[in-house]
Amino acid sequence: MPKGYWIARVDVRDPERYKDYVSTAKPAFERFGARFLARGGEYTALEGAVRARNVVIEFPSHQAAVDCYNSAEYQAAKAIRQEVADAEMVVVEGFEG
Repeated sequence: MPKGYWIARVDVRDPERYKDYVSTAKPAFERFGARFLARGGEYTALEGAVRARNVVIEFPSHQAAVDCYNSAEYQAAKAIRQEVADAEMVVVEGFEG
């Protein structure tokens, strides 16, 4: 089964409150088997608009990635994130190879 990936691009407006988002989201990530592949760090802008923080999270499947986002645990975290950051997020299916 192909894995699923969250790809998020984020500009954090309130770094202190963003910590609340991270701690609130943690149970959802643990429940759905999330593995962080990239979180913040150095990046090189190549094309298009950029955001300051780039995150890639691997899940056991595309469905697990979607279910994590839709879970009650993550929705509580999302409410905090939307107050303190601007973001674009997508879920993409990986491929078996």
